[in-house]
Amino acid sequence: MIVYFLRHANAGQKRQSPVQDERRPLDKEGIEQCRWVGRLLNTLDVHVDLIFSSPLKRATQTASMVGNEIAYENRIERTPALHPAASYESFRMLLNHVRELEAVMVVGHNPNMGRFLSLLVSGGINERAVELKKGSVARVELGPKRAVLQWLVTPRLLKTAYASTVESVRPKTSKK
Repeated sequence: MIVYFLRHANAGQKRQSPVQDERRPLDKEGIEQCRWVGRLLNTLDVHVDLIFSSPLKRATQTASMVGNEIAYENRIERTPALHPAASYESFRMLLNHVRELEAVMVVGHNPNMGRFLSLLVSGGINERAVELKKGSVARVELGPKRAVLQWLVTPRLLKTAYASTVESVRPKTSKK
């Protein structure tokens, strides 16, 4: 099974009230990050059978926007297994529940998304092996005995790559 780890995009400053913080939406930069990640996944012809999201607004918005870019038409499943307070055990149970699917996307928050990814690829040994910046996406191939991190892309890298394709920094020369 392929698991795409997606950390929610930028959503501004944390709110004092936990209730208000759970409703914090993506900001302008976060919306752009979703577009870049979605375009990358679309370009790579990524298809997922199911998208799971934390129930918090910024994660569900990220899941929805990226899902739109990759033409995902099913319902996004909100799950407490991706809530910021979720345990690794609940995350593993979620993956075990859908192990027959070809590809899934999980959208959540740090520190647990980075921790879940790290524990998965390190075989449960290291919970800080991988860092997920806001809006980052990682592809993991999950086999019966091990998980392999195939790639990880940050929005900053995508923004730089996208900008370089729009306007080349190389001087134009003519060949004769």
